Amino acid sequence: MPDPSRIDARGPRFAASITAALLLVATALGLVGISTRRGDLGWVAYQPAADATFRPDAWTVQQVSFQDRVADPGFVLLLVIALLFVWGVAWPRTAPWGVVYRRLVQPRLAPPTEFEDPRPPRFAQGVGLFVTAAGLLLHLVGVPWALPIAAAMAFVAAFLNAVFGLCLGCQLYLVLQRAGLIGRRGPAAA
Repeated sequence: MPDPSRIDARGPRFAASITAALLLVATALGLVGISTRRGDLGWVAYQPAADATFRPDAWTVQQVSFQDRVADPGFVLLLVIALLFVWGVAWPRTAPWGVVYRRLVQPRLAPPTEFEDPRPPRFAQGVGLFVTAAGLLLHLVGVPWALPIAAAMAFVAAFLNAVFGLCLGCQLYLVLQRAGLIGRRGPAAA
């Protein structure tokens, strides 16, 4: 019987594949949203100017209201993804992609032959949360391109994990662990 403190290595890859698909859509929505437009307020630009600060050469994200930034579809989807990252960090056993994997996918697969420590994938979820949260916050304060760049960075990491099994957050965890900055040091490190 496998050690209960270890997890099936296929589970985080499954979660990364769903996350990568969501992040790809968020990146596309961010690229066509207000974050990358310059001087275009859509139909608002043709209305009588109630705000004399409109500049046609400025970024749209800097000129729209806070509510318009929050209502941007790319922002909404990236916010949902960030909340899923929070869920994965805070309560990994109940995170939705892990539950779907354990209940629907894993029973249809051969028994796992490879197990891993759950701490690196959990740390990787935290890294994803940090990257997406930075993009969300920068978008809210009006930084152009912040939203699609953050979504694209997170997408690349999730894609590498899903397709090649290369978990960048897990690798960062191991580097920081070897440096003694996080985690417990094993007897081999002494």
